[in-house]
Amino acid sequence: MVLDLRPEQVAGEHFDVVVIGSGFGSAFFLHGFLKGRKARVLLLEWGRHNSHAWQLEHGANTDLKDEQTYRSNSTKPWNYTIGLGGGTNCWFAQTPRFHPNDFRLKSLYGIGQDWPISYDDLEPFYCQAETVMSISGDPDMDVIMPRSMPFPQPPHRMSTPDRMMKTAQPDRHFVMPTARARVATEQRPACCASLRCWLCPADAKFTANNGLMHVFEHPDVSVCLGAEVRRLDHAAGAISGLTFRHDGKEHVVTGDLFVLGANGIQSAAIMLRSGLDGEFVGRGLHESYGWNLEAYLDGVDNFDGSTITTGLNYGLYDGEHRSEQAAALVYFENRWQHGLRPEKGRLRQTLPLVIVAEDLLDSENFVSLDENDNAFVNYKGPADYAVQGMARAREKLPELLGPLPVEKIIAHGLRGTESHVQGTLRTGKDASESVVDRDLVHHNFRNLLIVGTSTFPSCSCANPSLTAAALSLRAASRIG
Repeated sequence: MVLDLRPEQVAGEHFDVVVIGSGFGSAFFLHGFLKGRKARVLLLEWGRHNSHAWQLEHGANTDLKDEQTYRSNSTKPWNYTIGLGGGTNCWFAQTPRFHPNDFRLKSLYGIGQDWPISYDDLEPFYCQAETVMSISGDPDMDVIMPRSMPFPQPPHRMSTPDRMMKTAQPDRHFVMPTARARVATEQRPACCASLRCWLCPADAKFTANNGLMHVFEHPDVSVCLGAEVRRLDHAAGAISGLTFRHDGKEHVVTGDLFVLGANGIQSAAIMLRSGLDGEFVGRGLHESYGWNLEAYLDGVDNFDGSTITTGLNYGLYDGEHRSEQAAALVYFENRWQHGLRPEKGRLRQTLPLVIVAEDLLDSENFVSLDENDNAFVNYKGPADYAVQGMARAREKLPELLGPLPVEKIIAHGLRGTESHVQGTLRTGKDASESVVDRDLVHHNFRNLLIVGTSTFPSCSCANPSLTAAALSLRAASRIG
């Protein structure tokens, strides 16, 4: 283990900044904050540091199972990683930006809630996050999501079905942007296309271990592992300190600025245990809503792309339908998750697809505390808006796939999770609709920032990690 100060070394100490958690939100905040600033920083992480070699040896990204850290009234899993680097250890590294209209659902379509910032406000920080992660992407995506800088790396190689779709729908079908290196960097080799992206065997995928260790090893940063933050102490409109647990014993530290970036479930539980339980705290737990499908192709082979998910189609995403039915994004897979075709000579003539629909925040999906003051997830289910959006997408899928010789489409059913815990501490224009402001600062406790996907006030179809990183970089830039 590395970077592991004993709790006795920090207990009773005062820090300029105390950061809770070490995933995308916290790590990218520190990456931005530490540039040109001198500050004494303490980072508290509940998990341990698991190197890339350890993860490959054990076939796991952490030794602390997420399902052991919360209880629920539902069988639905909520996946997250507790360990140094958080979700950077286990993600598939898909990095599409949010659609510009995702930020103004209410004003455009009369549904959900607008973000307090626009796509244009976030765009420079998208570029910064993409640079840090050496994102590989399709330059044509700027027709939907305008860019002020090119992607750092060229796009991955498309599959044959992707190339056919791209030719017919150049303004809707794009190569998946990803933090899996297309060409080698100083820290990472090129993607090996082994399709084992959860734990990348080549270490080509951006993670904390190969791209963020400079944050945790910074001379101004002290890292205490195995430190479960239990509550924030507050008085007179400010956070003054916090209590964390290590090996069953509680310790206290104080500070000037506090940054809460555990995850959508644990960050909310910390707030609730602290008595910071406003109207929206813990409410609106959500993630996008997904289905697995498969298209049998007549005479066209698949699985010749250069990474696990090759294509992304926006043909069912934006439009007036969003006033009643969710946007949907179609992922073209380069992995045989449903097996190969059984017919002789036609093994590769199949196209696995994932459709992901946005969802709405619902106050009946929320985090509370159990009898031991630990996180308890109350989950009713997706909104009708998401279900109807998925039904629309599935109905229109044959038309969208018109450029391909599709024989039949097989539905393989609802996906149990997208592994994207979001909401519970949403951002908004004021305290009447949210927990934090446009800069991720708590409306009432101005020395408390909340970072990560817990702050999302709406649920895009797109993977959220890049947006979480960009929001943190923006929040760091806004601190005087």
